[in-house]
Amino acid sequence: MDDSIVVTPDWLAPRLEDPQLRLVDVRDAWEYDGIGHVPGAVSIPFDRYRDDSDVDRGTLPGADAFAELLSNAGIAPEDTIVAYDDTHGVFAARFVLTALEYGHDDVRLLDGDYSAWNRDYETTSDVPEIEPTSYDPNPLSPEESPLIGFDAVEDALERGALFVDTRDRDEFEAARLPGAVRFDWREAVDDETRGLKPESELEAVLESAGITPDREIVLYCNTARRISHTYVVLRALGYETVAFYEGSLTEWQARDGEVETGPVAT
Repeated sequence: MDDSIVVTPDWLAPRLEDPQLRLVDVRDAWEYDGIGHVPGAVSIPFDRYRDDSDVDRGTLPGADAFAELLSNAGIAPEDTIVAYDDTHGVFAARFVLTALEYGHDDVRLLDGDYSAWNRDYETTSDVPEIEPTSYDPNPLSPEESPLIGFDAVEDALERGALFVDTRDRDEFEAARLPGAVRFDWREAVDDETRGLKPESELEAVLESAGITPDREIVLYCNTARRISHTYVVLRALGYETVAFYEGSLTEWQARDGEVETGPVAT
């Protein structure tokens, strides 16, 4: 697993005093304050890096809005960011994707979550002193970005890209993009450790769904949260051709895109 994308608690623990390390806790503010957090972490709740004007789809907040969040959190472009939640990393992965999209070079997901950290390491209720920065975002160009829109999805369908639906079975059977395969994002997670399954197990479960590094892959769900986790996992495993349908099924159906329904033989 590539530790430039996903890091373990054991990797993080000895680096907590690194002045260029910035920990971001994306849980609700009451959890950060009332339950405790990883020492040194700042609070940027999940709803702060979603577009308030687009509640149904929950799309990206915009480069300037995100930069303001990071500035207020004392984060600079050269810092290493490690994000975590308490939900197996699915909300934190959305932060990782957002930071990457707006040009932050070094942002990583904590393998596991707050509960996994709390099993072996100390937590705190102390809030770190923050010295605001003037964060200047550098959004990826359309050619660099993994995000694609409706028209690009239609093109990918025509050329036979592999569409991966990261939702649960009921959602998948209710409506899905044509030819999509299902890979519930939670299949990557070990319920006992709360972190990712071992790399060999991940590769096996992905391969069983037909998801292999040689394929052109397009990820979607409903509102682009769950695919964020799968995107980070695939990146950490070395997958290179992975697109991210930000509008996901919500936009696809709103624009009368073709869907399939019903169970799929396994």
